[in-house]
Amino acid sequence: MIDKAFDRIARAIELALAVAFIMAVVLNFTNVMGRYLLGISFLASDEVQVFIMVGMTFLGAAVVTRRHEHLRMDVLVQFMPGPLRFALRIAEQILLIVLAGFVLSQSYFYASQMLRIGRTSDMAGIPMWIPHGSVALGFALILLIAAWRLVTVITRDADEHSAPADGEVRE
Repeated sequence: MIDKAFDRIARAIELALAVAFIMAVVLNFTNVMGRYLLGISFLASDEVQVFIMVGMTFLGAAVVTRRHEHLRMDVLVQFMPGPLRFALRIAEQILLIVLAGFVLSQSYFYASQMLRIGRTSDMAGIPMWIPHGSVALGFALILLIAAWRLVTVITRDADEHSAPADGEVRE
């Protein structure tokens, strides 16, 4: 049930990021056409595009984490004995939880400061807590995904090593 909820959240983020990317492309195209054909430029367009890219990066990282599609250097892991692979998977999730928790705390603190002082972007007037908050949200999701994955790694391994009950067939 939790896995399905994470999958739905990842899909919703994917769709939102696809729309945001299309908006960034349209904004860029409009700005280029305005600049070279009409001699006018939308000053805030570059700023908005950067904020879209920030959101895409950190929210997209949560989707990548959920799908377990991040870059890995695990060619030697397949040759390790089972208990060592298990310990490595646990260590990987604990490290991810610690790092995501640290970045979450720092970015949340910074985004909340931006909200508190009412800071807006220079050209578009976008509240700065929004792009900074996307960093915090992305790492909050990464932390939740890693914590859930840690639980599932531990429980699945315990289930795999427990003896089958009478009459139970394992595949």
